[in-house]
Amino acid sequence: MDFSFTPEEEQFRKEVRAFAERNLAPHYAADDRAARMRPELPAQLAAMGLTGLRVPEELGGQGASAVTAGLATEEVGRANFSACYLIVNSALVAEILLSVGTAAQQERWLRLIAEEGSVPAVLLTEPEHGSDAASLTVRAERDGAGWKLYGEKTSVSLGMYATWGVVFARTGGPGPHGVSAFAVELDGGHVSRSPFDDLGNRSVGRASVYFDGLPVPGDGLLGSEGQGFTEVMRGFDYSRALIGLACLGTASAALDDALAYARQRTAFGAPIGSFQGVAFPLAEYATYLKAARHLCYEALWRKDSHLDHTAEANMAKWWAPRLSMEIVHQALLTFGHAGYAAENPQGQRLRDVIGLEIGDGTAQIAKLVVARKLLGRAFAP
Repeated sequence: MDFSFTPEEEQFRKEVRAFAERNLAPHYAADDRAARMRPELPAQLAAMGLTGLRVPEELGGQGASAVTAGLATEEVGRANFSACYLIVNSALVAEILLSVGTAAQQERWLRLIAEEGSVPAVLLTEPEHGSDAASLTVRAERDGAGWKLYGEKTSVSLGMYATWGVVFARTGGPGPHGVSAFAVELDGGHVSRSPFDDLGNRSVGRASVYFDGLPVPGDGLLGSEGQGFTEVMRGFDYSRALIGLACLGTASAALDDALAYARQRTAFGAPIGSFQGVAFPLAEYATYLKAARHLCYEALWRKDSHLDHTAEANMAKWWAPRLSMEIVHQALLTFGHAGYAAENPQGQRLRDVIGLEIGDGTAQIAKLVVARKLLGRAFAP
């Protein structure tokens, strides 16, 4: 059993860390205060190859492994957590298109991600249907050879900036088999957006998106009718491990800050790290962080190995964001009163990671999926 990354993966990690520290970290706090995404950010990530990691080389991407995508997400998360949304969204959309898209659809949409750094969105959640996504009500009505979309999607990450997206809409009867997926441009008079005023991840542009008869050509349907819901659930198995690593990257940076402060800050004539009340919580969280990283990378390794990774990815999804929140909180407390100041990054990190305790599947849903894998569907709640 080998727990090491390959020399190529380690070199890639170093390159991404250097890029992120140079180009992303300096803007993390300012973008949050301004509640906006810098216009140049998507193109920066694309030029570094980070939005096209999972896109095949023949379509302009890197054709990288899932583990490599995890390394990139973790390193970007250390520097600028909000920037991870562009990487994770692009990876999830690519996964869906590679699974059910035609060659023409892949050529059109995946090149936009890999070569141009266009911003895609995943439009699934609705005001009355979040965890119960199979009951969504946004509808796609037949219009000649194409369709028209009606209804509201909400809590759309990158919703204020996305130029296109994958929309899940009801084309048939109730339940998951009545849901289809569409790749659509998010422009024109039939789309309107309303921004959220969020606690964290303020530069991500979370929004509600309204469709008032948005025309979708016939070639916008991804896969066959009724295939949409099942395909997005498969994609989430993969993206949930990436989300775990994004959170753990941020937590790792917070823990490093706390350890450095514990070495230099003195009280009662000694560095505060020499006191067990300070050192032991940091030692405990370093242990938990390492275990959670192994779990995330095991899920990605299993995906690369064409093995079932549903349980591992969902374990990572419920645990890593919660653990990261606890680690960042402990880092803030280690700084004492200085940690509560706005200029200390722990407060922003704490606000940001809390968002992914909710987004892309709550802890309850992730645990339900794990329970079904462990017990069988007949025994799970």
